Amino acid sequence: MTVRQSIVFNGDLGSGKSTVSVEIAKRLGLRRVSVGDLYRQMAQERQMTALQLNLHAELDQAVDGYVDQLQRDIAASGESLVMDSRLAWHFFTDALKVHMITEPTEAARRVLARPSGPAESYTTLEEARAKLRERSESERNRFIVRYGVDKARLRNYDLVCDTTRANPEQVIQHVVDVYEGRLGADVLRAGQPLLLLDPTRVYPTEDVAELRGSWDGEHTGDETVEPLSIGYTGEYFFVVDGHRRLSAAVRGGVPLVPARLVAEVDEPVVGGMSAVDFFAAQARPSLIHDWQDAHGTALPLPEHALLGGGPVLAGEPGAGV
Repeated sequence: MTVRQSIVFNGDLGSGKSTVSVEIAKRLGLRRVSVGDLYRQMAQERQMTALQLNLHAELDQAVDGYVDQLQRDIAASGESLVMDSRLAWHFFTDALKVHMITEPTEAARRVLARPSGPAESYTTLEEARAKLRERSESERNRFIVRYGVDKARLRNYDLVCDTTRANPEQVIQHVVDVYEGRLGADVLRAGQPLLLLDPTRVYPTEDVAELRGSWDGEHTGDETVEPLSIGYTGEYFFVVDGHRRLSAAVRGGVPLVPARLVAEVDEPVVGGMSAVDFFAAQARPSLIHDWQDAHGTALPLPEHALLGGGPVLAGEPGAGV
């Protein structure tokens, strides 16, 4: 069993980092440090919202400087702990680096439902979604300018977990299994991030008609199955290899399916074609509609499909960009 020294959490606002990190710290008997709590306290002391403090920090390096030094000191101390921080993955070397994601409307719904404070409050779902996105982009831009790192790059992390449909207990158990070496060890040893994805949010790049003959022959829900091979555009996850396993996971109601990252954004998938270009070429509207019809799911049409022309009926030949 391989156990890393610390676990550091980063991820989308509303993805459940606090809930998961608090419980994992209890189970493993580790101290938990939340940089988010510290930022909210700083915002309250300055009579600002969390978003206002983020925007202020883009101009005043002292805000980040204090928190950065705190994280450097903790990382250098050698203490095993659980860290809830947007940037701890940049400062910690010997740690399991966990990035949590969730569907934006679901994230806004969660944030809107929890008790609000003076540093963070929203009145409508639309406002919450817009403000969460603005706050996240503010952080991302600040980190790129100040540190030269992009928090949106999945290769910064060891584990990427989609919490859209998985409940906290499922997420907690998966993270602990990865931390203690029972899940995803082969993927991590290969230097790749392990992805635990909501199968209903992954896009196909192959015609569903080619899968129907094999539907009764494969079962998913067991983490010992071969991980899917996945590409990522920076917004959308798509299958490069493993459509049958993905289909089985969707039909079986599995909330999380293991996967390995093949390429993201500008990295090549096949034949020198980038993840973005491959997805635009393969994920045609008709293909997406047919997949939805076969599985009873709803995948939003990606931007390239919406810009490709008028409405496309499921199964319509020649659909595409």
